[in-house]
Amino acid sequence: MKTNPAVPYLFVTPGLLIVCLFIYYPVIDNLQSSFYSWNSFSPNREFLGIANYTRIFEDTVFQTALKNNLIHACISLIIQVFGGLVIAAVLEDTIFRKVAPLLRTVYFIPVLISITVIGLLFSFIYNPQIGLLNKFLEVIGLGELATGWLGNSDTAFYAVVAMGQWIGTGYIAMLYIVAMQKIPGELYEAAKMDGANKIQIFFNVTVPQVKEMTFVAVIFTLSQSMLTFADVYVLTQGGPGNSSQVLSTYLYDKAFVDNEMGYASTIANVIFAISIIFYITQSKILKTGKGD
Repeated sequence: MKTNPAVPYLFVTPGLLIVCLFIYYPVIDNLQSSFYSWNSFSPNREFLGIANYTRIFEDTVFQTALKNNLIHACISLIIQVFGGLVIAAVLEDTIFRKVAPLLRTVYFIPVLISITVIGLLFSFIYNPQIGLLNKFLEVIGLGELATGWLGNSDTAFYAVVAMGQWIGTGYIAMLYIVAMQKIPGELYEAAKMDGANKIQIFFNVTVPQVKEMTFVAVIFTLSQSMLTFADVYVLTQGGPGNSSQVLSTYLYDKAFVDNEMGYASTIANVIFAISIIFYITQSKILKTGKGD
């Protein structure tokens, strides 16, 4: 029976319409909105051209937020991606096979907890009077390092980043564990027969074999770093003095506090552009993320 050539397109059309309606149209509409000055309560828009984009070069708060996002991304790549890879390799080692199921659960639990609950938990940990962190520093003889972690502009952002690493590392480790369980055992046996130790096996067998998962982990981590919002807003709301501000929280403040929707759209476009740059760079460096 001859198949109607239009049938494949009929199957594709619903998905294509959804993508266009909920992804491409909002991106295009937001790009258009960034060239205007407008707010939610005004029916009129004032055309500004590229004024919103030139403004970001003079906006010190935006520059602080961008710097914080980039710092967050770098720290997350080191701790979540590399740290998650190491944790996964350790848990998949034969020595830890008996306790691996328990440890996998322990590492994954933070992913399942509400960010609000985690924020409340860490606010107690960072509390300058009764916080566990300051008490721990005193116990080990480093009491001079105790401070008001969330109230100090030098430490507030890094305190937020630390919470993000606690949440995300276990998730990345689980992704790597899934990838490692698919590596043929023959590769490890061959490496052992050649006299390779565990570190050599890790870098010469495990790391190359989970290359595709590394691509996924890096993209996920970078996107989470650029879009981080809840952890910052729950702990510091961008303070003190905008020291822990990131692009998403600054976008929120401009859109819903200062009611500058046009400038907020500009910030959103910057986040989108940086994310695309990260993706392209990642693809070129790892030479992966696409079929052979």
